[in-house]
Amino acid sequence: MALLKAGIIGCGGIANGKQMPSAKETGMVEMVAFCDIVIERAQKAAKEYGSPDAKTYTDYRELLKDSSIDIIYVCTPNRSHSEITVAALNAGKHVMCEKPMAINTAEARKMVDAAKANNKVLTIGYQNRFRPDSRYLKEECKNGELGEIYMAKARAIRRRAVPTWGVFLNEYEQGGGPLIDIGTHALDLTLWMMDNYKPKYAVGTTYHKLNNQKNTGNAWGDWDTEAFTVEDSAFGFIVMENGATIILESSWALNSLENLEAATVLCGTKAGADMLDGLRINGVKNGSQYVLKPDFNSGGVAFYEGGSQKPEVLEQLAFLNAVLGKGELVVTPEQALVVTQILEAIYESAKTGKPVYFNEKFI
Repeated sequence: MALLKAGIIGCGGIANGKQMPSAKETGMVEMVAFCDIVIERAQKAAKEYGSPDAKTYTDYRELLKDSSIDIIYVCTPNRSHSEITVAALNAGKHVMCEKPMAINTAEARKMVDAAKANNKVLTIGYQNRFRPDSRYLKEECKNGELGEIYMAKARAIRRRAVPTWGVFLNEYEQGGGPLIDIGTHALDLTLWMMDNYKPKYAVGTTYHKLNNQKNTGNAWGDWDTEAFTVEDSAFGFIVMENGATIILESSWALNSLENLEAATVLCGTKAGADMLDGLRINGVKNGSQYVLKPDFNSGGVAFYEGGSQKPEVLEQLAFLNAVLGKGELVVTPEQALVVTQILEAIYESAKTGKPVYFNEKFI
């Protein structure tokens, strides 16, 4: 089988830590072009992951002129996701864009429209859907084991783990802090489990309570208090059209002993589930309460024969097989658009002190 030719736009942390190594591991991709505003980063990536004749660029528009490229990985700061993705789709490429989809709904909608107009595959990097516990719980939800899920919590809580590198603290480039960075994963996971993408209204609060502190005990060292312009924590309350409720909690710095990355809590009419201590499913059977804890350390059937179980590799396979017409996307752009809508509504509500109604704001 011929390898899919790929271009990498943005050769920083997420490209090196996730997208390039996982794409390489699939054995289905040949990385032939690398772009970064710092040419040395593109050159380093090309040397480590590229084909022998891989090209490097500082302008993504020049890279997109290469008609031999099939797929593009967008691994840039959040503000440029939409611009680059739309350009890539219009250039006839399929796109894997890192999360979040975009900094606002208008930008995300441009991406959805461009994918449809060009009949190209677009997906967003929500790799937590591919974790073993997530896949197991999704099957339980699909099979109706939880019944109607009417209350949920989307949780991404860090006690002191503020990312101090890159542009994470820059509100202009990123569009926000922990809500748009890690809260987006928890929200995506929760909506996917519920299979409910029709929000009615949202209320939110954001806090800048700890970002001016020093001697912080932060996992990656003290942050620059002047550069830390995004929120340090954010919380949302979302009511769906069918009356279901989602409570969203996110923080990079919070005086809490809980440390949760992309966790969901689901309460249904038949059973409940949470990811607070591994995956736990609770309910009542034969008149007695029970808690089920699936064991994901005992092996089991591989996701694909002889293949990796790494979430980021499974994410790649879903994208690449969709490009080849051999499978359906797991993360659709329409689903990711709703995540962006909810995040935008929470940020707006935090500024105005009022609930945001989706049928009024997102027409």
